[in-house]
Amino acid sequence: MEVVDLTRELVSIPSHEDETAAGDYIEAWLRRETDADVARDEVGNVIARRRVGADAGSDADSSARSGGETTTGRSLALVGHHDVVEPADAQLEGDEYVVERRDGRLYGRGTADMKGAVAAAMLAFRDAAIGSGEGAGAGAETAGRDGDGDEAGARELVFASFVGEEVGGVGARHAIDRGFGPDYAIVGEGSTGYSGPGVTDVAVAHKGRRGSTITARGEAAHASEVGAGENAVYRATDAVDRVRDLEPPSIEAAGERLEGSLVVTEIEGGSAMNVVPDRCDLTVDERTVPGERAALERVTDLEGVEWTVDQDLPPMRCGDDAFAETVLEAADAAQAETPEHVTKPHATDAGWLSDAGTECVICGAAEPGEAHTEDESVSVAVLERCRETYRRVAETWPR
Repeated sequence: MEVVDLTRELVSIPSHEDETAAGDYIEAWLRRETDADVARDEVGNVIARRRVGADAGSDADSSARSGGETTTGRSLALVGHHDVVEPADAQLEGDEYVVERRDGRLYGRGTADMKGAVAAAMLAFRDAAIGSGEGAGAGAETAGRDGDGDEAGARELVFASFVGEEVGGVGARHAIDRGFGPDYAIVGEGSTGYSGPGVTDVAVAHKGRRGSTITARGEAAHASEVGAGENAVYRATDAVDRVRDLEPPSIEAAGERLEGSLVVTEIEGGSAMNVVPDRCDLTVDERTVPGERAALERVTDLEGVEWTVDQDLPPMRCGDDAFAETVLEAADAAQAETPEHVTKPHATDAGWLSDAGTECVICGAAEPGEAHTEDESVSVAVLERCRETYRRVAETWPR
């Protein structure tokens, strides 16, 4: 089944409230189309593994059943997610999502974010020649993390499609907590159109997101007796001033400046016009960069002010230049355009993987502004390009 047909099948399956049916399809396809060890974990992640080398098969079965990482050899994972955000009315037809092809693109909820890339990764996982000897390319020459003495030629190709990416990386976090930890990963989130229109680039870093609540507490009083209370709104405005004075961090990555940001986005306080408020809450949106955070904890130096982290999606930065260059070379060979290493402003599951020790890059078909829209779409030509890029990397890395 080619990438268009497979994308159509995946996109037509609803997965904004329950990913089970989409996971069923992916699991069944992998079992039918490949000889890989395929596992489905407790939350619905689908993880498949192909092992090669002198000890292939020795522990792959038990690893696949548990969803954990193997301990012998080096591994590359092709990573995506099969959950989507809620579709618009025009993207629904009965119990299925509408999928249309026109002008060289597929339209429908999840085409760009990111079932198209999942389909490309499934096909690359099936088709990649990763056997030892000539088929393994450079990957057969070196085995084991940092040359730790594993059998020469031991390699593993992994496919993983997670649930719950759109709600904070639920699936990725579950898998990581249970031992999922490939050495390298290509995460198929969007990287097309960053260096130029239609160019599929390779993102080597992205921002994270930390969402916080600042709570200012005071003492209620009648508004006619201001001195009898302590105004929580005033304390909250002091906290706002403190936030505005903080310098968001930034780093250099891929020849550009990746800048964090910090902004108060919501404020809520008070109970009545004639009551001095005893509580005021502020919501803060912070975009983080690898290795750096704004010093938001400083607001707690103020009297009556508390700070709570509600969500913390980690940033990502690839620390292996050779891996990043290998993926860029594969992307270059798969298209007429000249791709570049770029940075991405959005948090992805690559952040969780990177935080756990996996070297990650992002390479995928979605373009800026396509995800989560009423007319979400993806280029068919770019899907084919991603499939070829993933296959090329799978056949030559790790090395």
